[in-house]
Amino acid sequence: MSRADEVQTLLKAVENLLIPFIRAADESPASDSQHKNGVNGHSRAGTALIDYKKPEELRDILQLEVPETGRQQDGLIEVLQKVLRYSVNTWHQGFLDKLYATTNAPGVAAELILATLNTNVHVYQVSPALTVIEKYTGQQLAALFGLTGPRAGGISVQGGSASNTTSIVIARNNLYPNTKKNGNEGYRFVLFTSAHGHYSVEKAAQMLGFGSSAVWPVPIDSQGRMIPAELEKLVQKAQDEGRTPFYVNATAGTTVMGSFDPFNEVAAICQKYNLWLHVDGSWGGSFVFSQRQKHKLAGAEKANSIAINPHKMLGVPVTCSFLLASDMRQFHRANTLPAGYLFHSEETASAANGDGQPESELEADSPEVWDLADLTLQCGRRADSLKLFLGWTYYGTQGYAAQIDTACDVAAHLATIVSQHPDFVLVSENPPPCLQVCFYYAPGKQMLYPRGSVSDETQRGKLNSKVTEQATHAIVPKGFMVDFAPPSDDDEGVGNGKFFRCVVNVLTSRETVESLVRAIEEVGPRVFAELKGSTPVVPQKRLGKHA
Repeated sequence: MSRADEVQTLLKAVENLLIPFIRAADESPASDSQHKNGVNGHSRAGTALIDYKKPEELRDILQLEVPETGRQQDGLIEVLQKVLRYSVNTWHQGFLDKLYATTNAPGVAAELILATLNTNVHVYQVSPALTVIEKYTGQQLAALFGLTGPRAGGISVQGGSASNTTSIVIARNNLYPNTKKNGNEGYRFVLFTSAHGHYSVEKAAQMLGFGSSAVWPVPIDSQGRMIPAELEKLVQKAQDEGRTPFYVNATAGTTVMGSFDPFNEVAAICQKYNLWLHVDGSWGGSFVFSQRQKHKLAGAEKANSIAINPHKMLGVPVTCSFLLASDMRQFHRANTLPAGYLFHSEETASAANGDGQPESELEADSPEVWDLADLTLQCGRRADSLKLFLGWTYYGTQGYAAQIDTACDVAAHLATIVSQHPDFVLVSENPPPCLQVCFYYAPGKQMLYPRGSVSDETQRGKLNSKVTEQATHAIVPKGFMVDFAPPSDDDEGVGNGKFFRCVVNVLTSRETVESLVRAIEEVGPRVFAELKGSTPVVPQKRLGKHA
């Protein structure tokens, strides 16, 4: 059998399992509690969303082993059957758990294409077409944000955390060029991010030798947005203490509440103190495709770098993230190193000594960089940009905009249902700033208090957290997965405990969120009663702020 025939035969066998897996999600309503038509006709318990097993139980079921003698197609198909049966089917309408969901037809096709090409987008020589596509796609994304200069563009990165980490390296190496060669030396660098910013900024500080204590959280307002005046106070405090503030991470769509920081005001402070402004738009950055929603990104064009993850809101397969900027020469200056066995450009060798010119003196006539690994922290680079480019080609800008606008309408519909429901308390704004809707199950719109201890916020929070957690688990057999989150210490009512965080995606229907509410209605009283059996609980006091 030729290699082409071998691939064709195997792909046909795999297709015969994958298509029923996807179809099961299409044909199963989100509220279907018993899905009997499993993959390839095999019955499965639970729902088309997930046949959930505990880790130890699943390990015993899978009975994984690596054979001494290859089992060829039969062995592969046997493993795939088990993987599909016990995996979360993110194509299912009831998957409302994370800041990503199903991919789509062009996404599946793109992954197959990349697997077939199996090349590395580190140097142009081995990936000419994919390099040109990545450069073009980065430029088009940057243009949506208003970055339209001759050096504007972007690079694909492994994910949002990697985009944020890369931006910090680029910021430090451009603002303080000697650090590229000598490290942090005597600098006591400080980075700022909002109290609701993503944990990846602190993780990056640990990795890059700054340490967690170098990341200073900026207080937020009642809508979860960074307060510019508080940022400026912290910058001045850092300077007064002999530290070196250099980087501000502002967020477009925070992880829990979906808030957008005030970018214009934050940018003015960064310009005043010569700080690098990075906008983490990993989640909400995709609003740039929507004319109805892009106003929330006003001022982001003033950032030195912007992160966006098409694998979240746009349904591009995981992973697909971009780091954008108005001047890609800064990326090259920060990351280039002499590696004659890989990069064969004289420009790379001469610019890689870490003694570059200040930002304002970057050479205007420097040549275009086509070896993309010379712009990043990576060497091995998958051509993830192709996945966005093909999806963008398939749907068009207007298609992506329509998907986002519809998702925003569905999120607002859910928020309205929750706000008007007698047994729910809405935590999010209505309409929500992004696609998350956060709320409590609270019979009679009253938060839970232990009897005789109305002022005990710690105990109240524990009880509400138990209700939320147990209800989250109880709706899985009904075909729904949603997440939960604790309030930030900066939130009012922090003692109220964990709440539901439901993430609408671009394919979520109005009927799905209505069914979700009904599912929680059904399990809520039982969960509530079980908790009352162990700890007496009565509704006592209406929640002030969010009722």
